Amino acid sequence: MLIAIGRINLDDLYRSITSKTVLISIMFANNEIGTIQPIKEIGEIAKLKNIIFHTDAVQAVGNVGINVNELNIDALSLSGHKIYAPKGVGALYVRSGIKFERILQGGHQEFGKRSGTENVASIVGLGKAIELIYNEFEVHNMKAIGLRNYYIKRITNEIKDAKINGDPINRLPGNANVSFKDIDASQLLMYLDANGICASAGSACTSGLAEPSHVLVAIGLKEEYINGSIRTTFGRYTTRDDVDYLVDCMVKSINYMKKQK
Repeated sequence: MLIAIGRINLDDLYRSITSKTVLISIMFANNEIGTIQPIKEIGEIAKLKNIIFHTDAVQAVGNVGINVNELNIDALSLSGHKIYAPKGVGALYVRSGIKFERILQGGHQEFGKRSGTENVASIVGLGKAIELIYNEFEVHNMKAIGLRNYYIKRITNEIKDAKINGDPINRLPGNANVSFKDIDASQLLMYLDANGICASAGSACTSGLAEPSHVLVAIGLKEEYINGSIRTTFGRYTTRDDVDYLVDCMVKSINYMKKQK
């Protein structure tokens, strides 16, 4: 079992900064392979260079403890649908004193930064979802980690040449991205779908594209693996029986696909 990690090289980041750099924006945790970036260290570099540091924390909120001061974060964006809040609502945190131009003109809502009537019901739902998920943070994450590790153990034990993508330690609790050698992920997804299982061959944002995932290409995944990558996530309502059913269907489907070659 080989592991492609996908973490940012801090030395490369430091060397890429020029006198014209005004902003560093980096995903807190990758939505495909689950790798969590060294956010605190990135923030320290930005602070040292007097550069604003923004992080896309859509995947991280609810799965990672986040203190913007301890992590040196100047701006942070999040989305409600990842934490069981209403779809279509999100939030942007910006540290006091940082100025930015608004992109929607008109009214003076949201401190004059975004015009338009607020969706109060969804905003309240987002706040409540954050409250609930962090009240159950330890329980939620220990359960997700346990299910993910159990899934990975079964997959790597029962399917030859299965390869785990992403950092084995610094990764989202419920994320598992696995590549199967010489397997067509799109065909595998059809078999899983026929058995009532929802999974993806990449991120939801790029699910309609035929090209290989740019994330998997970037981490150097070999051709025989890159088209056979499946991402699964385990959440609040996932059970161990669900994981067993998923693995059983995967093993059966992959064995069938290999026999057809």
